[in-house]
Amino acid sequence: MSVKQISVFLENRPGALCEMTRVLGDNAIDMRAFSLAETSDFGIARIIVDDIYRTTTVLKDAGYINSVTSVLALAMPNVPGGLSGVLATLGQAQVNVEYIYAFVGAQPDTACLIMKVADEAKAVAALREGGVKMIEQEELAFI
Repeated sequence: MSVKQISVFLENRPGALCEMTRVLGDNAIDMRAFSLAETSDFGIARIIVDDIYRTTTVLKDAGYINSVTSVLALAMPNVPGGLSGVLATLGQAQVNVEYIYAFVGAQPDTACLIMKVADEAKAVAALREGGVKMIEQEELAFI
């Protein structure tokens, strides 16, 4: 149970991110979630989209190096302490979180949390046992 995330490698220079997002926009690709990490030389844009194949093809054709990674997506209460509860569940199960980002969709009381963990199977089991709703790729369009 996971969602596919596209990581796009970008030069760390003015305009590089704009150029990449323009390519997506020009091809009518809507990002559901977005995160950017950087170093002094390059950045990694992490995006969640509805159509993985089409997006990776558009990016490759435009000259962008990209890769697809399996990440977890889950519904979390959009209240103070909501994230802490999810992280406590993972901590009790001894699951390490590598990175995380979130967004609020159409339902303001629920946030969607995207996370990369060291042990996906262990994380899914712990989260399910803790009553956390996992989100499938097809459901992202309705969040």
